[in-house]
Formats: sequence, C-alpha cells, structure tokens
Amino acid sequence: MKNMLIRLLITTVLIVVLAHFLPGIHVDTIKAALIVAVVLGLLNTFLKPVLVFFTLPITVFTLGLFLLVINVGMVLLADYLIDEFRIDSIVNAFVFSVVLSLSQWFLNLFVKD
Repeated sequence: MKNMLIRLLITTVLIVVLAHFLPGIHVDTIKAALIVAVVLGLLNTFLKPVLVFFTLPITVFTLGLFLLVINVGMVLLADYLIDEFRIDSIVNAFVFSVVLSLSQWFLNLFVKD
C-alpha cells in the first residue's frame, strides 16, 4: 500500500513537472495532477490490458510500436475525462506519454516492492 502511494506521488510530481516544461500540456492545479495520476493508473490497470489483447496482431506486426499508440490513447482519454487537464495536440500527447513512461520507469526503480 505504501509503495502504491509513493508511485502515485511520483506520477503526480512528474505530471506537474512535464506540464511546466512541455508546451501544449496544461494542468490547472496539483489536485488535478493527482486526479490525472489516479485516472491514468486506473486506465492502465483496467482498460489497457483489454486493448493490448484485442490489438495483439497489429502489435506483433509493428514489433510492439503500436503500444505507443495505446499509451497516447490512454493520455487522450484522461484529457477527455478530466476538465482541468488539457492537451493541445496528438503530438503533444505522444511526447507527454513517452516522457512520462520513461520517467516513471526510471524513478520507480528506486521504489522497492
């Protein structure tokens, strides 16, 4: 439980930092960033495995690159669901998704299971 909260806080901080440095990403408040982190976590937990399963042939054909499209879709869905979180274009969503994923991976290396 403690690790989950630490990972959620890491994601929240990353969202705030990325919104500050990346153009086209807008988060109004820290509370909105926390909501975005929770929504992205829930979408990645429940919806992403279903999408990965149904798009498995195209994912195999593209050697896994289609997973980037699914990640961008998750970010755009979070943008649609949360009013205080806005993304200007799909390119901004792609950059945000890639940088957020890589940053989460790196920082979560320091959180023990």
